[in-house]
Amino acid sequence: MSTRTLPLLFINLGGEMLYILDQRLRAQNIPADKAKKVSTVPAWIEEDRKRVMNDIITTMFNKKFLEELFKPQELYSKKALRTVFDRLAHASIMRLNQASMDKLYDLMTMAFKYQVLLCPRPKDILLVSFNHMDAIKDFVKDTLSILSQVDETYQQLIEMYTPLSNGEFQLIRQTLLIFFQDMHIRVSIFLKDKVQNSNGRFVLPTNGPVPRGTQIPGLIRIFSCSGEELTRLQFNNGGNYSSALREGSFEMFGNRVTKLGTNMYSVSRPVETQMSGTSKSSAQHTKVNAAPNPLAKEELNLLARLMGGLEVQKPGSTDTGFRVNLFATDEEEEEALISRPNELSYGVISIQATKDQQANAELTKIMGEFTESGDPSSSASSKGDDLLAMMDGL
Repeated sequence: MSTRTLPLLFINLGGEMLYILDQRLRAQNIPADKAKKVSTVPAWIEEDRKRVMNDIITTMFNKKFLEELFKPQELYSKKALRTVFDRLAHASIMRLNQASMDKLYDLMTMAFKYQVLLCPRPKDILLVSFNHMDAIKDFVKDTLSILSQVDETYQQLIEMYTPLSNGEFQLIRQTLLIFFQDMHIRVSIFLKDKVQNSNGRFVLPTNGPVPRGTQIPGLIRIFSCSGEELTRLQFNNGGNYSSALREGSFEMFGNRVTKLGTNMYSVSRPVETQMSGTSKSSAQHTKVNAAPNPLAKEELNLLARLMGGLEVQKPGSTDTGFRVNLFATDEEEEEALISRPNELSYGVISIQATKDQQANAELTKIMGEFTESGDPSSSASSKGDDLLAMMDGL
């Protein structure tokens, strides 16, 4: 397991979240002159969309938060990261109910999983990350203060990851695939493009350019002990491959060449998600909650540090926030909420950064009870539920 995977996972998932929210906010946008005529129901206007995007990106690239994120550390559970993104999605006036938040997270994870699987080389994961960063910069290009936050993180990524060897990038890729391996959620875009099967598994292409530094398969060369080529044998490679493309730019500005990590929602089309299999309950969530985690204490400490670093703006008493629906209709959203598995009940975290000390004190108390109990059957998931319940009460 690589200890340098968490920043790439967070930034790429965050980039996918921003793509989806931007698309939905634009779809629900109402011209300002028409919005003034609506008095009872809050209406989205372009200024609201920009405010939401700016608030989320500001929170996402909070300096204190990123300092913790970039420290070498193991990946933690899906539930811990899901909690961070729940909090991040509600960092502005926008509000999502649980069903829409589930759908948002499913789209984020499946999109990035697809990108990781299709990377020709492990190192190309960094180009995918740069595509997300380029798009995030474009979202805040008119707000220089936020743009400087993004540029600072960009420089951190370049300094940390460009010197890594191919072997280190392979370890990062393996760590990401282990994280995603039990996620098989059907997404309408992938199904329509025939890159995903009905069981939720992706279809890997057998055509297109080969990875840079490799040759098109189909030739076996036999050499003598002295290195002289003796004979050549050709075979059918079973695909339609072409020569490698040119190297993408690993600088802050440049052509990434690969399209992986760019916004696939730029063309408006409906997106639906559905768990694979006949049951609405997802097997991977059951496994996450049931499997013991030897890193329970570290995971709880990570949550405390990450949550403390996120500065979330809470709406005032007169600002109830705007609701965003990721489903086609309110009825579909309500149906998804009713059929939602209990394992997905994470809740929306609403602690303030000013309560860091209180949260850490409560964490210390919980972990003291955990370590003194000596109960080997205690799992990270049950303690994580206690932590989330405690945070809900702050």
